[in-house]
Amino acid sequence: MAVPDRRDIRNLLLKALPAAAFDVLVADAEVAELPLKHVLVEAGEPNEHVCFIENGLASMVASNAEDEAVEVGHIGYEGMSGAHVVLKTATTPNRTFMQVAGTGLRVSVKNFKGMLAEFPAANDLFLNYVHCCDIQLAQSALANGRYNMHERLARWLLMCHDRLDGNDLPLTHEFLALMLGVRRSGVTNELHVIEGLRVIKSTRANVRILDRERLEEIAAGSYGVPEREYERLTGLPIRRLANRQS
Repeated sequence: MAVPDRRDIRNLLLKALPAAAFDVLVADAEVAELPLKHVLVEAGEPNEHVCFIENGLASMVASNAEDEAVEVGHIGYEGMSGAHVVLKTATTPNRTFMQVAGTGLRVSVKNFKGMLAEFPAANDLFLNYVHCCDIQLAQSALANGRYNMHERLARWLLMCHDRLDGNDLPLTHEFLALMLGVRRSGVTNELHVIEGLRVIKSTRANVRILDRERLEEIAAGSYGVPEREYERLTGLPIRRLANRQS
């Protein structure tokens, strides 16, 4: 598949790159289909490619030897898989895979690292992105420690809504349980609570956002800090306007 014209690129990191750096980056790039459950980063294994997501949603998951797992980050059209490469780290214990199918622009690690070395401004951009990922993780820890479950669920739904087209989020209860680090039954109960407020409509494998503004109110202070930091550093917004329906 041919690499799209830069004017048609959706990925915000690619949009923020200097033109010369973009040209170098896409020299060996390819457009890749990213089906459901496709692994972008395998735990403990070196990457051959990094992937800039154009659409769809990937999850970064931390796990241990007892197979306990929890999602520690979302990646959509604002980001990339394999961000540890920016820090000159060959492997990571975290696994990244697609939770919502989509497409992305796949670039060899060799070419990506060469571009970072050649263009300091691009290197700074990607370091800022890694910083934003750290802030997202820190805010998740804050939410887990200081907010109740339906506030945390509202936060994750907003983050998914930011990264996916339209108001229908193709998310299973199993995935939502992974996001929150709780049992599936707990997620089902909390979805019913928020649904009772006429904010969402939940079915077996879909959550439809009915009232974004009200969902932001439910999430309270648990949502917004990483999004504002990303916008501050890249100049490009992730967040949707609360009163905008798409």
